[in-house]
Amino acid sequence: MIHWKLAVVMAECNISNKELALLIGMNPKSVSRLKVRRRLTRIDESTLNSICKALKCQPGDLMAYEEDEPDTAQTVSHDL
Repeated sequence: MIHWKLAVVMAECNISNKELALLIGMNPKSVSRLKVRRRLTRIDESTLNSICKALKCQPGDLMAYEEDEPDTAQTVSHDL
């Protein structure tokens, strides 16, 4: 699962929703919605580009991959 880390990067850069919104030309409420998502489903390339430029980071700094928790109820035995 891909986890969105915008809130972490913003905190490291000491930048508020309002400041980032001004830098990337987005409504502060939209920045807030992007910031609080744990799982990112879709982001426009131009938005990602603007965020990276404003925060001086790479796209990979904003995302992290973590293995999904195995669902024990649906675990299938692979014995042959």
